Parts: sequence; structure tokens; C-alpha cells
Amino acid sequence: MAAESELDRLKARRVTALYRLDLIARGARLSYEDGTPIDMASEKERLASVVADLDRRIALLERTLN
Repeated sequence: MAAESELDRLKARRVTALYRLDLIARGARLSYEDGTPIDMASEKERLASVVADLDRRIALLERTLN
């Protein structure tokens, strides 16, 4: 049960990261709470790395559940 909850949590994080990548691809400009703009090229690279890591973790967890 805990593994299934972890899997759901990882999948939700992946969806959020993919949504942010889509926003960046559409030209969105993100900023920190203090108004400082985020370097979008770096953020895109970071999010792509996060998605790849989550893909690996999700696949590993799915193999252990099945």
C-alpha cells in the first residue's frame, strides 16, 4: 500500500513537471516570489532532468509492484 502511494506521488510530480515544461515551450516566463525572473533555459533543462529521474523511479517501483 505504501509503495502504491509513493507511485501515485511520483506520477503526480511527473505530471506537474511536464506541465511546467509545456508552459515553458509555450513561452511562459516564470519568476521567483521576489519577482526575480527564472532563467528559462536552465529551468527547462532542470525539469527535463527531473522528468527523466521520475521516469526511472516510476519504472523501478512499477516493476516491484508487479
